[in-house]
Amino acid sequence: MTIALGLVIFIIFIAFVFDYTNGFHDAANSIATVVSTRVLSPGMAVTWAAFFNFVAFAVLGTRVAKTIGGDLVRIELVAEDMRLYMLLAGLLGAIFWNLITWYIGLPTSSSHALIGGYGGAAIFAYGSFVGILKPEGWTKTIIFIVASPLIGMTLGFLSMVAVHWIFRRSSPHSVDRFFRKGQLVSAAAYSLGHGGNDAQKTMGIITAVLVAGGMLASGPGGKLPEIPLWVVLSAHAAIALGTLSGGWRIVHTMGSKITKLKPVGGFCAESSGALALFGATLAGIPVSTTHTITGAIVGVGSTRRLSAVKWGVARRIVWAWVLTIPMAGIIAALSFLIIRTIHQVAN
Repeated sequence: MTIALGLVIFIIFIAFVFDYTNGFHDAANSIATVVSTRVLSPGMAVTWAAFFNFVAFAVLGTRVAKTIGGDLVRIELVAEDMRLYMLLAGLLGAIFWNLITWYIGLPTSSSHALIGGYGGAAIFAYGSFVGILKPEGWTKTIIFIVASPLIGMTLGFLSMVAVHWIFRRSSPHSVDRFFRKGQLVSAAAYSLGHGGNDAQKTMGIITAVLVAGGMLASGPGGKLPEIPLWVVLSAHAAIALGTLSGGWRIVHTMGSKITKLKPVGGFCAESSGALALFGATLAGIPVSTTHTITGAIVGVGSTRRLSAVKWGVARRIVWAWVLTIPMAGIIAALSFLIIRTIHQVAN
């Protein structure tokens, strides 16, 4: 029992490490536009984003957490003594892939890294693709890998067109001054959506760990139980602290390499991303905040002319997205094999 409790505590700690890396890896999503348009300094921007990442728990509920923890993997099919090791390996796969892509400055999805890690570890722990993954959870997640950037792009394009029409008789100086203030609101809204969707993924994994470790009873029909309040608060605190650490390599890619933004473009991109995230989070769909804001930035940039978007950079980012789930899954599978080997030798 002492060993099991110690393992549960260690895995929860690793989950918070993932949440922290999610915060600094995805900080760029919340602040790249507001920094690149020079509305806020980098230090002020990350503080602003971190605050709204934290308070999201009071606004957007825990539907995404229940999808992650209960609707992706039939954890009851995995041998009981391997469940905690499987969850640990899934987290390690996500963390290592996050660190690799952060180092090379690619804004990949922490969400899909976690999902890929969890799925890869589960498949190897069970020994087969067949039966271990729940189709309903994976179907909506995979659909939104494609849908979320398209939704962000469409909303970004339409909002930019609408703003151009509404302010067509205004001087460029007055428009710039108005949207500099507006970007404070749009950055806050986007950070709220980011914290609401992304912190919940860690909550779902931690709650699954508590169930697997016998600290919580599973809900009706094997569903995930209610998320404990301390898990909710801790997950939001970890992602907020990660955001405070910043992710300057990715801020540079997001804020200037895809397309050059002015305050009006930053406002439209952030507002469009926020709307998409609010809808997905309230529907319980774990989407990529990175996909969403990148699509919105591309949509905003394309209203000027298609050549305003640096499609070569966007193409590199898309390749990183395509690779995220399988690569995180492979790293998680290797991590599980190593952990299982050490467990067998020790016993």
